[in-house]
Amino acid sequence: MKEWFAGLDQREQLSVVALGFVLGLYLIYMLAWAPLSERREQLAQQNEGVAQSLQRVDAMVSEIMSLREGGGASTTQRNLTSLINQSTGRHGLQVSRLQPNSRGDIQVRLENAVFDDLLAWLDEIENREGLLVTEVAITRAGTTGRVNVTIRIAQA
Repeated sequence: MKEWFAGLDQREQLSVVALGFVLGLYLIYMLAWAPLSERREQLAQQNEGVAQSLQRVDAMVSEIMSLREGGGASTTQRNLTSLINQSTGRHGLQVSRLQPNSRGDIQVRLENAVFDDLLAWLDEIENREGLLVTEVAITRAGTTGRVNVTIRIAQA
């Protein structure tokens, strides 16, 4: 193989080396990058499906809790879980934890949220939806303009 390569003129040697380099890059792409990218897409789709299921379960839990509090009768209280999921979605906020409690309050955890979007969401929750923000804890996230926040929300 060395003799064959040495027998080529300089231009042909350069072409063979360049072809080998491009072939190496292609093999790396086909054997490593493409399968990882495909698996990432599958996991993202699976994650989206699980998030939708979680939203449905949260809505059901909130409904069950409101039925327990009202003795099974229909109440005028809105489903806080679904309301929060819808409103955070409109503002592009990612809910990392949504935890209802026995008093009818709900604790919401947002991580790496854009601060301006968070303020717009809080304005909507209090002024348009008529909910009461009873507790807020805000800390800076790793990048400028982003925060981690824990909020307790109750019916007004």
